[in-house]
Amino acid sequence: MEAKNDFFDRVYEIVKLIPEGKLCTYGLIAKAIGLPSGARMVGWAMNKSLYQKESIPAHRVLNRNGLLTGKQAFGNPFMMQELLEAEGHHIVNDGVVDFESKLWNPLIELD
Repeated sequence: MEAKNDFFDRVYEIVKLIPEGKLCTYGLIAKAIGLPSGARMVGWAMNKSLYQKESIPAHRVLNRNGLLTGKQAFGNPFMMQELLEAEGHHIVNDGVVDFESKLWNPLIELD
């Protein structure tokens, strides 16, 4: 069980670094922690992040196409979109319109 917690903690440390107004993907986070095929595991960590004592900005993590695939984890299916819109993102059909221009890549930013 400790390995899982260590993985989740590593994911959370990266997610906490995503600046307000920026976005990241499950896959980029997985690559940044050295597990290139771990995007789905990052998704599981994001799902559990809402139960952490410390605030984790999980709403800033999307799939590789900029879609809000994790919105069901927020309890309210509109909460993720509302949080992103509050940070200035324009959402259409569960996707961030300006996804590419707002992408924060930890492989570059944390190098």
